[in-house]
Amino acid sequence: MRTIGVVLSGGGARGIAHLGVLEALRESGLQIDAIAGTSSGAIAGVLYAAGNKPRQILGILKENSYFGVSRLLFQKEGIFKMAGLKKMLQQHVFADHFEDLPVKLFVAATDLSLRRSVIFDSGPLLEPVMASACVPVIFEPVHFQDTEWVDGGILNNFPVEPLEKTCDIIIGSHVNKLGDEPPGNMTLHKMHILERCFHMAIAEGVYEKSSRCDLFLDPPELAQYDLFNIRQADEIFEIGYRHCMKHGKELAALFSDMNQ
Repeated sequence: MRTIGVVLSGGGARGIAHLGVLEALRESGLQIDAIAGTSSGAIAGVLYAAGNKPRQILGILKENSYFGVSRLLFQKEGIFKMAGLKKMLQQHVFADHFEDLPVKLFVAATDLSLRRSVIFDSGPLLEPVMASACVPVIFEPVHFQDTEWVDGGILNNFPVEPLEKTCDIIIGSHVNKLGDEPPGNMTLHKMHILERCFHMAIAEGVYEKSSRCDLFLDPPELAQYDLFNIRQADEIFEIGYRHCMKHGKELAALFSDMNQ
């Protein structure tokens, strides 16, 4: 039987669309053997790899509001700690090491000191996941292995590489579709500018990798949702679900290939 892997990009609250994709794949009968994720994709990935079902994960994220940064600790210098995310992971991921997960997981994080992207797939689990989701400026860097780590999406927002070495079929879920905004109509607050500049900078690399997937999912509707807006979580989930289900013929073909 052929193996299948899923790549989950970063994207803040838009990463909830990954859960809709995972639910659609589950309902289509596809068994996922490995997940590679970065940032919010790493969070969705670890919760799924630990055995939680997609709709359960949706409830977990809505309750904890990580993407809305409402339950994190605020420091004097204006940077959020990662304590809230760590607590949530400890409550819902009953594994201390990558090797303990029932589904193989790869997580991308950025080494701030050496300016490099690193893919983790063994050893302690929580620190790499937290590092992968550590959005610069918003969160303080995660310290482990004698260095500082930040968001994996900075250098690798679509970590397809480890799946190419381990899986026969690869499905990519990308949630950072940027729509065009007419001049004069942009909401020029700091977070909007930061978000748009960040995703413009990394978009080209993601689309260059899209051809390396057997199925690449990129819902255009997600362009209207903000990076930290958890209030529309149910809508975002359904967008990912419906977009994946639109590719029913491709999914059926993948299911057929898996059993060859």
